[in-house]
Amino acid sequence: MGRMLRSGEVAKILGVDRHTVVKWVKEGWIRAIRLPSGRYRIPESEVKKILEGGSNRNQSI
Repeated sequence: MGRMLRSGEVAKILGVDRHTVVKWVKEGWIRAIRLPSGRYRIPESEVKKILEGGSNRNQSI
């Protein structure tokens, strides 16, 4: 699966707040794994997909 990133790391890469990343995960725009502690881990590949314009959040309705 590759490297897993914390929501804060993803937020820094994408230039948004950590809470925004968590919101996107909850809304299904970003694929993530939820740990027993309740925290999320996001695959680095998912972040690359977003940066390349492959995320649902970038698509027009």
